[in-house]
Amino acid sequence: MYAIIETGGKQYRVEKDEVIDVELLDSEEGKAVEFKNVLFLNDGKQITVGAPYITKSSVKGELLGEFKGEKVISFKYKRRKGVRRKVGHRQTYHRVKITEILG
Repeated sequence: MYAIIETGGKQYRVEKDEVIDVELLDSEEGKAVEFKNVLFLNDGKQITVGAPYITKSSVKGELLGEFKGEKVISFKYKRRKGVRRKVGHRQTYHRVKITEILG
């Protein structure tokens, strides 16, 4: 059984006991989180597609913690002018373990 959920403006394909990295959520570490924006649900026998979301369906998970992603470097350069600008950025994410898919 798997589902496609939407959170933080992105879509994720999730299964039970899978660990995903999502944008920051309004919850504390170790607490349960619930994703109600389920776009697609496959239980092995039947496929359900939302328009745009499936009502009475949700995905539950446990918030494992917060971490930072890889560093992304932005480098701007203008030739023959001596203009260079280098900026780095590390996005923070929440790591979530999917515990249950309700359909």
